Amino acid sequence: MSERRFDLDDLLTLMAVLRDPEQGCPWDVKQDWDSIVPHTLEEAYEVADAIERRAYDELPGELGDLLFQVVYYSQFAAEEGRFDFHEVVHVLTAKMLHRHPHVFPDGTLASRREDASAAEVETQQVHSRWESLKAEEAATASVLDDVPRNLPALSRAAKLSKRAARVGFDWPDSRGVIAKLREELAEVEEALAEGDHDHAREEVGDLLFAAVNLARTLDADPERCLRGTNGKFERRFRRLEAALQEEGVTPAEAGLERMERHWQAAKRHDNHNDIPPTHE
Repeated sequence: MSERRFDLDDLLTLMAVLRDPEQGCPWDVKQDWDSIVPHTLEEAYEVADAIERRAYDELPGELGDLLFQVVYYSQFAAEEGRFDFHEVVHVLTAKMLHRHPHVFPDGTLASRREDASAAEVETQQVHSRWESLKAEEAATASVLDDVPRNLPALSRAAKLSKRAARVGFDWPDSRGVIAKLREELAEVEEALAEGDHDHAREEVGDLLFAAVNLARTLDADPERCLRGTNGKFERRFRRLEAALQEEGVTPAEAGLERMERHWQAAKRHDNHNDIPPTHE
């Protein structure tokens, strides 16, 4: 007879016990809303990392860790009499039903459309709902209002620019963004030539924002692009270090010219072996 598999109720019970002031875990008992946030962000990135590495065998554990964060916040709220996990599920399900009338015409799970041949009608419903959502956004104080402030800077820049583009504040194509990149780079050079490093730093921010917009026009996630470059840099630099170690010198002793020679060799090694982009 196989061991009973745990379910969601077991997880909620586990959390309640962990948070019990008398019988729970001291570490879990002392946690609060703010102390858990860094763990939530870390777990989300670990899910993204596992997906990008196609480490599907790791995903159940990583997704479980992320789910545990939701259970944590729900427990805090239940203890304070605000809401519980079941309310989170209710609000999410109701919102998704509301946003998918082309699938659930009456806004209930029981009303899901079964006519698989009505693709044209479904497309019209999706478009109609999208226009309705845009109208709702226009009624708010700003289309930027609900872009979280604590997102990583690249991700937040991408969301801000995407929201602005949604209402027409955008370049007509990638060429306009490339021109903007050149403009911002020229302004960085001008600030440096004037010895104004504060202004140069500000212009570097503008340059990065323009680069994020270029990624958006290419339908690319800037965070993922940069993670790929980080992985590529790390792989090549480690190869450079290994080559120098074989020569009996450290990077600090080698000098820039020698390191550049090994860097170019590492690049040729990547190209020769056709190493795909990484997202480490």
